[in-house]
Amino acid sequence: MNTQSLNTLEFNKIKEEVANFTLTDSGKENMLALEPSVHMKQIETWLEEVSEAVNILNISSSVPIHALDGIQTTLKHLNKGVPLRVEQLNKLLHFLDCCRKLKQFMKNKDFVAPRVSSYVYSIEEIPELADEIQRCIRNGLIDDYASKNLLSIRKQITIQEDRLKEKIDSIVKSKKYKSYLQEAIVSQRGGRYVVPVRKEYKNKVPGTVLDSSASGSTLYIEPSELNYQHEQLLALKFEEDMEIQNILWMLTGLVQQHEKTLHLAVETMIQYDVIFAKAKYSKSIDGRKVKVNQHHYISLKNARHPLLGNNAVPLTVEIGKDFHALVITGPNTGGKTVTIKTVGLLTLMVQSGLHIPVDEDSEISIFHQILVDIGDGQSLEQNLSTFSSHIKNIISILTDSHDRTLVLLDELGSGTDPSEGMGLATAILGQLYHKGVTMIATTHYSEIKQFAEEHEGFINGSMEFDLESLKPTYRLLIGKGGDSQAFSIALRLGMHPSIIEKAHKITYGEDKTYSIDEEFVQNKTLLDKQIITNRYAVRDRKPSYKKQENITMYQKGDNVKISQTDELGIIFKGPDRMGNFIVQIKGEKKEVNHKRLELYIAANELYPEDYDFGIVFESKEFRKKDKILSKRHDENIVIDIESS
Repeated sequence: MNTQSLNTLEFNKIKEEVANFTLTDSGKENMLALEPSVHMKQIETWLEEVSEAVNILNISSSVPIHALDGIQTTLKHLNKGVPLRVEQLNKLLHFLDCCRKLKQFMKNKDFVAPRVSSYVYSIEEIPELADEIQRCIRNGLIDDYASKNLLSIRKQITIQEDRLKEKIDSIVKSKKYKSYLQEAIVSQRGGRYVVPVRKEYKNKVPGTVLDSSASGSTLYIEPSELNYQHEQLLALKFEEDMEIQNILWMLTGLVQQHEKTLHLAVETMIQYDVIFAKAKYSKSIDGRKVKVNQHHYISLKNARHPLLGNNAVPLTVEIGKDFHALVITGPNTGGKTVTIKTVGLLTLMVQSGLHIPVDEDSEISIFHQILVDIGDGQSLEQNLSTFSSHIKNIISILTDSHDRTLVLLDELGSGTDPSEGMGLATAILGQLYHKGVTMIATTHYSEIKQFAEEHEGFINGSMEFDLESLKPTYRLLIGKGGDSQAFSIALRLGMHPSIIEKAHKITYGEDKTYSIDEEFVQNKTLLDKQIITNRYAVRDRKPSYKKQENITMYQKGDNVKISQTDELGIIFKGPDRMGNFIVQIKGEKKEVNHKRLELYIAANELYPEDYDFGIVFESKEFRKKDKILSKRHDENIVIDIESS
């Protein structure tokens, strides 16, 4: 799959959300490394696993999956010439216990999860290993009864320690040394018994000085009389350490005998971790298993974008049966981009074995590639304009796409001269369709709606707009291209119908009657004044101002046709008192009277609401200078505002 598409559709965020449900580090790594598959049998198996895991979670949410803390590291230490430590063996014992519990847990789940419950049979119980570890290790230490030799050595150690204590006690209580001692107590330094002797009497008590007090007035001396007993004790403890090492080697050897079995158990535990993480995520988004096919058919019923949560508006879309190309039009912020992102992301999720938030009977096709052009994609490093970066991306899409490709294009042809952008958009759509791709494209160009209506395999769609609330509903309507809502909104807000009818004729070159419902007319007199007031204004004004009354108003960015030369241009500013507009024609700004202009495409149909017209009207040099001056003052840089 194309890496850019995965990032643009935010598939990595979905993987991160699923990974949060894993209990093992390896399960999390596997989930984050998950890639969409193109093999139908594998995808169907993955989806069925998740469905069965959901069934199990509905019965019991507490699945005994071991966190594998250090188990994999422990197994890596085998055959390295070093015995396993006590804490490693303890963790292994806990893992074996969890494997046993997991097998018991899955025993009665055959009826709801035959496939998932069968995986547990690859975990083989090793009771002899568990019993031996449990026999030898108690409370985190090697038990006395781990071997007969260890028991014998520890008994001798106990006897020798008792002898040492008796000897040191006799020294402390003897009259021979009593006057030389700071106090009649016995302590230890480095595991050796010492008595506190006053500094001035250090030569009176034969032995080795092992420590002193902070003030230096007291010396801690190991009496020479204890040397023999202490050396015997050290020898016994050395024997104890050697015997403990022998026991650890014995346990390590037993673990090595079952190494393959343990590795398989770990892999199965990780597999269960990933499956149940997917299942938990499915429950969190109210996900469902969908049917998959290989004949380019997509049918999503009340689908929701999983990253939008409760804010997602349900989407119903069908493509791939009677048509393979859907062209969506509609107002800005109407939900067009979210729509195509939802289709692309849900397709990636299904091909990765994830349930998706849709209604029953939804269906997804398997695609070998999902190629997208969404967002402005502007690259500051490469110094590419928005339009240029779009074109580079689309060239790549045209090169790489084939009949098993899903193509998602947002605002196709935007960012350049409207007439050329429209021409490019229709040519690109035609070429992609000729290559057999399945595609969904959004656009502002009304001409593309006509293109979709006239060409086989295409269908129009639009984002619904509620004229009651004057807000988009974010719902997709298939079968009809979206109409511009500017006239309808103006009508609802109280503009006189006759003004809108005139605007419609200027825009579309045809007559249309507009009427407003009485329930929306709060003051009919005000509506009438929109016409009457203008009539009186025309009658009372001087001749020079009378001309202005009939000036056709254009907005910045309107695409207009110049009647004399039949050229297309873009309104920059105006009008002045004489009705002249500044129009950009083929990169040059010229003054043209309004009588020689005819609206070709309105700006609100070409550009988003917050579109930066500097891209269209300002030269590259102007934008470069402006960027520099926005950061610092430079007296050598001069910007000619008038010419820009």
